[in-house]
Amino acid sequence: MRRRTASLLLLALVAGCSSPPSPAPTPAPTTPQSCPATADLPADAERQGVGDGVTLWALFFGNRVTAGREMKIVWRMTGAGNLTMTATGPDGSTVSPSWGPEPHGGSSYNRPGEEWGTGWVFPVAGCWTISASRSPGQAHLTLRVA
Repeated sequence: MRRRTASLLLLALVAGCSSPPSPAPTPAPTTPQSCPATADLPADAERQGVGDGVTLWALFFGNRVTAGREMKIVWRMTGAGNLTMTATGPDGSTVSPSWGPEPHGGSSYNRPGEEWGTGWVFPVAGCWTISASRSPGQAHLTLRVA
């Protein structure tokens, strides 16, 4: 019994002398979602979206999309019915156009589908994906916001 008590006392002393457990490692900082090279606006400020059952084209009124500043975009999209749009940002938040989509009666912008105008204000910089829907399908376009 004495030997057992001595062993327990020795174990308690050794445990008390050991260093405290290390704190949990600090998680690595998150890096913003990287945009594909195709997310940049080309010199002619026109981009084609990726569609499923529809085609989507966008004409940007400016050569750079900047966070906090309104960007006017004219869209041509095939399909029928109203156009609905949202944009998903780098943090997963969504925004709707600040105005529009407004149907346009006619213009010289010659791409398939009907024409619509929108205004967008992207609150933060990063990679944004605009989603567009019309019957019978949907499309999206990814762009870099500075």
